[in-house]
Amino acid sequence: MRPAKKIYKPMNINDITIIDDDKLKKAITAAALGNAMEWFDFGVYGFLAFVLGKVFFPDASPSVQMIASLGTFSVPFLVRPLGGIVCGILGDRYGRQKILAITIIIMSLGTCSIGLIPSYQSIGIMSPVLLLIAKLVQGFSVGGEYSGAAIFVAEYSPDRKRGLMGSWLDFGSIAGFVIGAGVVVLISSMISDVQFESWGWRIPFFLALPLGAIGLYLRHELEETPAFQKHVEDMEAESKVNLKNSPKLSYREVAGKYWKSLMICVGIVIVTNVTYYVLLTYMPSYLSHNLHYSENHGVLIIIAVMVGMLFVQPIIGMTSDKIGRRPFILGGSTGLFLLSYPAFLMIQTNSVGFIFIGLLILAILLNCFIGVMASILPAIFPTQIRYSALAIAFNISILIAGMTPTIVAWMVEATHNLNMPAFYLMGISLIGLWTGIRMPETANKPLRGETPTASDRNEAKEILSEHFDTIEQKVEEIDEKIADLERRRQILIDQHPKLD
Repeated sequence: MRPAKKIYKPMNINDITIIDDDKLKKAITAAALGNAMEWFDFGVYGFLAFVLGKVFFPDASPSVQMIASLGTFSVPFLVRPLGGIVCGILGDRYGRQKILAITIIIMSLGTCSIGLIPSYQSIGIMSPVLLLIAKLVQGFSVGGEYSGAAIFVAEYSPDRKRGLMGSWLDFGSIAGFVIGAGVVVLISSMISDVQFESWGWRIPFFLALPLGAIGLYLRHELEETPAFQKHVEDMEAESKVNLKNSPKLSYREVAGKYWKSLMICVGIVIVTNVTYYVLLTYMPSYLSHNLHYSENHGVLIIIAVMVGMLFVQPIIGMTSDKIGRRPFILGGSTGLFLLSYPAFLMIQTNSVGFIFIGLLILAILLNCFIGVMASILPAIFPTQIRYSALAIAFNISILIAGMTPTIVAWMVEATHNLNMPAFYLMGISLIGLWTGIRMPETANKPLRGETPTASDRNEAKEILSEHFDTIEQKVEEIDEKIADLERRRQILIDQHPKLD
């Protein structure tokens, strides 16, 4: 039996969703705080990699200690797709808000538990095993965290401001990283090296508990997104069944129908996160271990660069609402290919000024990606599969990107070539260029399959007017094509009268 043909009705002002400004601010704050906590841990772990290697792998050489600690950082990425699958399915079925409240609880407990693990000297091999378990717990929760937060912000944002609103999500990432690094520097400067390696390194991990409590409170107070609420109402009105019991597309069907969107998602996530992990996770160890640069000086320079990134981030998001998202993906990828090698040559000069410039180049290129990623990814999937499809594609991509610190550290040790991180970034930039060429422009457009959203009624009227102007333009184009076909028909008849 054929499905009933869908009847398309002309859009009117009531079809455009007006976004409540107060709810939008709360949604962005709650989503960004959870993301900040995720990257707080990454920042702390990255800046403590050298110390953690001594605590959990004391019998290894300094080089192996660093690779082992960074390897422990990378292994949890293997479980992120599982977290993405579970959280994605539940998020599409039960709502975004509930799942985001759960992920922040798991993440804060996992991070805090790292600070409770005894050293290798105390309990032997169980010490790194417990560290790995804690990181796996984090990996599971993070598997649904970023995707859910990006969707939450995107579904709450007006179409004309989605770039700016989405940029605040990764503003939280950078802020979390800065706070994590700053806490490490502050504690290490207040106590001796012996005290820091003995117990001081645990303090930053304990801070995850109060941060998680604040994030949970904010997320618990939020309402479900307007897009998901509308989806639930539409589904229940059409099928007369509860959304929780409605049939779902299999992953094979999703992959077959939305493979282009999935590939674009994978490309953007890989180029963004490889750049992120090289600059913000691997770089502290690269400066101290490979370049023998003062740990405190290196950390302070990176913190200064990240503070600068905080100011650039919303500017890129806002600009993308004016000129589009694609120019930033293409520009960032081109810059990564052309400037990575010069940037690393500057970083190797042992001059504070040149090190800062080299890091700043990489940071601005990273801003090009993270300034638009959170507004692009949710827009390329329809509401009914948005969470599950995005979470799975995102976390499979992270399997590649998450190994970056370990792979790059191994490449440098194996080849004794300090420029290997630059070559790695240049190779990854080709993925970004391909993605930028293939991706559709999503700026100032509704989320896929959804009606437009606006900040207020006046903006809704402007959108409706533009909608009718577009329809009139298309009608004129169709009329011109019909007239052209009629002219060609007449010419054929004139040349061949028998055809009349």
